[in-house]
Amino acid sequence: MNRICIVGRLTKTPEGKMVGSAGAQVAEFGCAVNKMRKDDGADFFNVKAWGKQAEYAAKYLEKGQRVSISGRMESREYEKDGSKRVIWEIVADQIQGLDKPGDRNGEERPARASQD
Repeated sequence: MNRICIVGRLTKTPEGKMVGSAGAQVAEFGCAVNKMRKDDGADFFNVKAWGKQAEYAAKYLEKGQRVSISGRMESREYEKDGSKRVIWEIVADQIQGLDKPGDRNGEERPARASQD
């Protein structure tokens, strides 16, 4: 089973964009998760969300906010300067803001996105 759940803080504000001929919405952002001991620093994850999860992230979440993210780990390969590289990222199927609901654009933020 490929399943991951993390709780951390956003390292950048999610950027939503439309991709493909069907106009699917995608949002990409980073999340930092503190290790058990403060002296050990944090782990950093790249996160990608699609559909309603992407809409929610782009509309209501900002850098520094605490979030809970669950989804699956996915890898993709690319080539740079003649060498193959691999990127691991979380493909989120559930995103939930954990900070108090605030207003980013004068609207109250729902606790989490509805399921696709």
